[in-house]
Amino acid sequence: MQPKEIIKIGALEIRFLFDGDDTAGTMCMFEFLVPPGAKVPAAHYHESVDEAIYGLEGNLTFTIDGQPHEISPGQSAFVPRGKVHYFINNGIETSRSLSVLTPATIGPQYFRDVAALLAKGGPPDPKAVAEIMRKHGLIVVPPK
Repeated sequence: MQPKEIIKIGALEIRFLFDGDDTAGTMCMFEFLVPPGAKVPAAHYHESVDEAIYGLEGNLTFTIDGQPHEISPGQSAFVPRGKVHYFINNGIETSRSLSVLTPATIGPQYFRDVAALLAKGGPPDPKAVAEIMRKHGLIVVPPK
């Protein structure tokens, strides 16, 4: 299946396969490509969205409530709403994973908003990023 939309945020690439318009708001599904060394996004949780992640290529460390989960091809993890999570690619190749979010309240517009903010250049303003995340139901959790 060809992606219906590809959104680039710096070196990250998000390839939407389904969004809320396709599923009457029940879910969205996208591939995301994460280059080696990428440490994004900030630790956060979803207020009202569950997420499932499935590895397709490379290796991604997905940390959920402080527990690391290695997502390599064929490996998966589930992130219930309210659980703090983030990911990092510690590998030497770009990782490609499939993500399913339900319901579809975090969709392409969230990623477009973040991409537009970062396209302004310079270091990202953490406060502005957190505001965009909050607007879409993602809550940043400051490091301890």
